[in-house]
Amino acid sequence: MIIGVPKEIKNHEYRVGMVPASVRELTIRGHQVLVETQAGIGIGCTDQDYVDAGAEIIGSAEGVFAQADMIVKVKEPQAVERAMLRPGQILFTYLHLAPDAPQTEDLVKSGAICIAYETVTDARGGLPLLAPMSEVAGRMSIQAGAQALEKSNQGRGMLLGGVPGVEPAKVVVIGGGMVGRNAALMAVGMGADVTILDRNVNVLRELNNQFENRAKVIYSTAEALEQHVLEADLVIGGVLIPGAAAPKLVTRDHITKMKPGAAIVDVAIDQGGCVETSKPTTHQDPVYIVDDVVHYCVANMPGAVPRTSTFALNNATLPYIIALAEKGYAKALLDDAHLMNGLNVMDGKVTCREVAEALDYPYFNPNELVKA
Repeated sequence: MIIGVPKEIKNHEYRVGMVPASVRELTIRGHQVLVETQAGIGIGCTDQDYVDAGAEIIGSAEGVFAQADMIVKVKEPQAVERAMLRPGQILFTYLHLAPDAPQTEDLVKSGAICIAYETVTDARGGLPLLAPMSEVAGRMSIQAGAQALEKSNQGRGMLLGGVPGVEPAKVVVIGGGMVGRNAALMAVGMGADVTILDRNVNVLRELNNQFENRAKVIYSTAEALEQHVLEADLVIGGVLIPGAAAPKLVTRDHITKMKPGAAIVDVAIDQGGCVETSKPTTHQDPVYIVDDVVHYCVANMPGAVPRTSTFALNNATLPYIIALAEKGYAKALLDDAHLMNGLNVMDGKVTCREVAEALDYPYFNPNELVKA
């Protein structure tokens, strides 16, 4: 198979779909890997590093898309990239389609086989290709929140951990999944007063065992959510429903009642955000103010630490890339029900139920479509 790795073009996105070591794993198996020139420069990998791994360097994204059987990326394809996709071509990347009607429309029109990292599952019910970036984003959310609380960013002017004689900031983490756990871990480490909200009692028990008395774990009801959000200096939104748009748990009314200068980091923004006043921002212009509350809603947070993020992501994606290359997409999907869950769009049809419901498309069973 010919695998193509274009350079990422989203705002301040420095990650890359494959590192040289991953490329080598494909080339020693007899596959051809085409890498766009300078694709790895953001993680400190030169064209020569890729050549040494067996890749061929291509001078443009157009050249990569035109020749490759499978495109491996990190972020969702931008409009100019979507226009280069063709019927039967495999696209393997993050998609986050539920809140993104234009992208979904373009992918449907392309006829490509679009497999989304974020809906691939595992035997334990987890999301193995989302987990590495959720770990990074969760940890980064506290760094971003700490900066958002600084007065220069119109925040409350608080240090998360306080100092002796001064109370620490109150950090409220909505969602006890991978993002929430990692956010809480960082916030606790910085000495903040941390509360985690979740609706899964088993998750709350696990969090209680993990953090002992260093963080409070609270069952999330509408009343509890409102109480803690209004008391918070920093709110981390880490809610995820796989494949679906994030529920708007923090409402506009909550925002109007929050402390002036409080901050929100909405890590769920890739799926539309879990805060009613959230809108995607970029690393170049990451924050905005609504009713005196600082909002940080960068849609590709791990892109700010691209080397860590890319290597962590490749550790998870490589086995699936190899399977798709070795078996072809049909056999790879039929052999692995968890990879099949990653199929979102195929041959102009939406195969992810949550995306179909969110954007009012007919839903097609992926197993039946692939078998056909």
